[in-house]
Amino acid sequence: MSRPPLIGVTTSITVGKQPERAYVNSAYLAAIQTAGGVPVPVTPQLDARSQQELLARCDGFLLTGGGDLDPAAFNEAPHPTLYEVAPARDRLEIALVHHAMESRKPLLAVCRGIQVLNVALGGSLFQDVASDPGSEIQHQQDKDDTPRNEPTHPVKVVAGSRLAQVLGTTDLRVNSMHHQAVKAVGRGLVPVAFAPDMVIEGVELEEPDRFVLGVQWHPEELTDRDPSARRLFGALVAAATRA
Repeated sequence: MSRPPLIGVTTSITVGKQPERAYVNSAYLAAIQTAGGVPVPVTPQLDARSQQELLARCDGFLLTGGGDLDPAAFNEAPHPTLYEVAPARDRLEIALVHHAMESRKPLLAVCRGIQVLNVALGGSLFQDVASDPGSEIQHQQDKDDTPRNEPTHPVKVVAGSRLAQVLGTTDLRVNSMHHQAVKAVGRGLVPVAFAPDMVIEGVELEEPDRFVLGVQWHPEELTDRDPSARRLFGALVAAATRA
C-alpha cells in the first residue's frame, strides 16, 4: 500500500440531549496518527448507503469505548445500572464487526469495543461488574476521579498469544473504566488476558493469521508512557497496511 491506511474509528453519540452529536475522544485519533494511520470517524448517524461505502474504503477498524450495550443484543433484560445505551450505535458497530470478519480487515476493539466484538459474535456480557460477577477491584476508576491515564490494576496476558506478542509482555498495569465485561465468550474468540479477579481483559480470534484483538482497558490514554500501548496501535496500522 503506497498511502497511509485509513482506520475507521467509531464514535459515541449523545443520549437524551439536543442537539444530537457524534463525538470521539481525541486520544484515539492521536494514537492512530502517531502509529502512521489516518483516522476516519464512523458515526451512528450514517444511513445504510453511507455506512456501506465508508466501511468498504477503510483498511482497518478501531472500536472505541463509551456507554453500555443494550442487553437486548444478547437476549437479557436490562440491569438497573445501565447508562448511555444507544441502540443506533450498537447496530452500527455490530454491523462493522461483521464487515471486518467477512472482509478479513484488521480490527482492534477497546473497552466497550471488546464487548461489542464479543456480542457481535454471539457472546454475552456481565452488565454490572461490581455486583455481577462482583469484584474488589475498582473497574470504574473514573468514579474515584482517578486520572484516565493512570494505571490502577495488573493484567496477566497468556504467554504465546497474539496479544502477548503484540504487547511485548505478559504482565502489565492498566487503567480501568468499564461497567460491563465479557461473560460468555463469542464464537471464534479466545480469552487471553485477565485481571486478578479473573474478569476477561483481552480476547483474540482463534485464527492465527487474522488481526482481531480486543482489550478491556484504554491503551489510547497510555501511549505517552507505555510502550505496549504504542505497540498495540502500531500493530493495527501495520496490519491495515498489509490488508
